[in-house]
Amino acid sequence: MDTQNAKWYILFTSTGYEQLVKTTIEKKVENNNLQSVVLDVKIPTRERIETKEVNGKEKTKVVTEKIYPCYVFIKMVYSNEIWYKVLKSTSGLQGFANGQQVPLTDEEVKAMRLEEKEVTGLTLGEEVKIISGALDGFFGTIEEINETEKKAKVKVSMFGRDTVVEVDFVSIEKLA
Repeated sequence: MDTQNAKWYILFTSTGYEQLVKTTIEKKVENNNLQSVVLDVKIPTRERIETKEVNGKEKTKVVTEKIYPCYVFIKMVYSNEIWYKVLKSTSGLQGFANGQQVPLTDEEVKAMRLEEKEVTGLTLGEEVKIISGALDGFFGTIEEINETEKKAKVKVSMFGRDTVVEVDFVSIEKLA
């Protein structure tokens, strides 16, 4: 199959079934050896800072939330085989978001940030800028790198003290 023809589609799920749908699709793709036609499955998330008062003290934490609840995004070369072998029988999947398999335009993909380029060659102690999520615009220092999960722990100064937060590689950029 020609992966150049792969397009992004939006799948509509039952409430709270996004992760189950994503995991099930990934397993079916692997079991049916369809990695060449289903290239990616995503649930876009963002991080936000949540502040609570506990015992008279203000506590802050970073919370990850779904940007588009009830939706899963899939990059694939659509065919009837994919529909019947992978999508149709997936528990929690209601179908395509608009009722039919219409791919997203390049502008929509860019606006939804589905194909962000991740930074590579990170080193401990390196200064970075967070470019998306709740901490967009914050600067920090890399404390830990997790290559397998494509995440880094970054120490940022927040509310007058240093806080270590975990961010995706695509959410940071190196400072020149």
